[in-house]
Amino acid sequence: MRARSVAMLSLSVLFLGVLTPATAVPPPAEFGSDYSDPRTPAPPVAVPHTRHCSVEIVRNGFKNFDPYTSTYTPPAACRGPWSKVVLRLQGSVKGVQYDRLGHITIGSVGVFRTSTPEPSADGISWQVEKDLTSYSPLLRTPQPVVMELGNVVNETYTGIFDIVVTLDFYPTGLGAPAARTAAAVLPLQDQRREDSDLVGTATLPRNTSRLLGEVYVTGSGGGCEEFWDTSAPASTGYSCPDGSPYREVEVQIDGKLAGIALPYPHIYSGGWSNPYAWRPSPAPRAFDIKPLTYDLTPFAGLVNDGKPHEFRVHVVGVPAGQSGWFTVPNLHVWTDPILKQTSGKLTSYSVSPLTKSDDVTGSSGTAGSVQMKASRSLKISGYVDTSAGRIPTTVERSLTNSSVHVWEAGESRDSLEASWRDLSTVTSGLRVDRTDLTYSKNGYISFLPHATIPDAYDVITDLDLADRSHTTSRLGPVTLADRRTADTYDGRASWIYNVPRDQRHATGTQTVRYRSTGTDGCYDHTLTAVNGYYTKDRYGC
Repeated sequence: MRARSVAMLSLSVLFLGVLTPATAVPPPAEFGSDYSDPRTPAPPVAVPHTRHCSVEIVRNGFKNFDPYTSTYTPPAACRGPWSKVVLRLQGSVKGVQYDRLGHITIGSVGVFRTSTPEPSADGISWQVEKDLTSYSPLLRTPQPVVMELGNVVNETYTGIFDIVVTLDFYPTGLGAPAARTAAAVLPLQDQRREDSDLVGTATLPRNTSRLLGEVYVTGSGGGCEEFWDTSAPASTGYSCPDGSPYREVEVQIDGKLAGIALPYPHIYSGGWSNPYAWRPSPAPRAFDIKPLTYDLTPFAGLVNDGKPHEFRVHVVGVPAGQSGWFTVPNLHVWTDPILKQTSGKLTSYSVSPLTKSDDVTGSSGTAGSVQMKASRSLKISGYVDTSAGRIPTTVERSLTNSSVHVWEAGESRDSLEASWRDLSTVTSGLRVDRTDLTYSKNGYISFLPHATIPDAYDVITDLDLADRSHTTSRLGPVTLADRRTADTYDGRASWIYNVPRDQRHATGTQTVRYRSTGTDGCYDHTLTAVNGYYTKDRYGC
């Protein structure tokens, strides 16, 4: 489950959203030297019909670990207020290269995190877009831009990632009102690391009325922490001995737990020791790594005194002294339009201890297993006195995670069946916002000696992944919004390990689908690929 990878693909001919027998080229019998350009089935960001302006913030070939820096300047021809702001990334790479992780900050605020596909010898290109409207307050003034995409280029790994990133600004107009956002988006100051924790301070406006936190977080760059959901105690002899496979991301304010969330179990384009499983389409979220979000409004009345307050991001479950977690926190702050000073209190505080059980078998060189169940919850209430009166807010959040991880002797077959549920409800006055996130990862990898080639191994993966959400917003008895989404992956791939590239005889099929239904309409897009070439591109609804 651990190695990374090496390739990706080129667009097929489409007709009315479907590859038809008359236009589709039959896929090859196995992977060759070229592949379809990577795509995902996710919908494009919805934008208004107003004219827009583009500002380029990144243009660089990433071939080492030097960060790229530039300066963002607001578009003179599209001064705010804006109805929508969209980040668009265009990437290309060819040759041989691993998948890499990238991150963009604007004014020290993290706005985008991504991973890259792996190239073919002839080269691939891909696009990513993200709705950046919530960062509009940050974009009203010039800001420094930093993009990090660490890469190694040498005689073996030849791929240079050519990246162009633009911001598209859509002004207001008919049917395109100004976006409703926070008054400010702030990074933490004086940041430092303490083991896997990220610690910093923030001095908030004295008239703060609402406070949201977000954390871009991935287990990566620290050995086995990239594969945290298959961790096992050292006593089992498993090759990733990082203890229990449970991870949780806490936000603490002045030493007090203020928010909890489950991290998403990302798989990048070389994951599970099988790069051919992700060609041409990546796993859900691989190209757009979403931040975890926390409603911290019950604490607003405690941190709006004009003094610096400590914010800490702590990853539960990481072994002591183990690094490997990337965390970038931001704060979205709403302020009162009239008052220069708001006030408030924390009125109730209930946080359950983590309940977790691990049933563990195995020892070095033998078959083993870890069966884990965990749960955690909190309920925190507070109020803020504003020019509109006293606004009470109650945040409820419950986390559940279960997994069954089983491996045979020598880890010749390694299987995982895991599920995560992160349910949050925020009640503010008469408004109730509910977000129900569920993730699942089910499948196996086998790594067996090849029947006829000495020292070679047959690698096979078979995986089903799902990233689902159900969000609702209600004002009293009135439903303001109700939306369900499902981003799924179903794939099987095989290749021969420890042979020259032209003798790998790799094969793979994958079907990825994004479905969305609710008060904002219906969207349904399915992509199927065989041996690196798309054979189906179909829209439903």
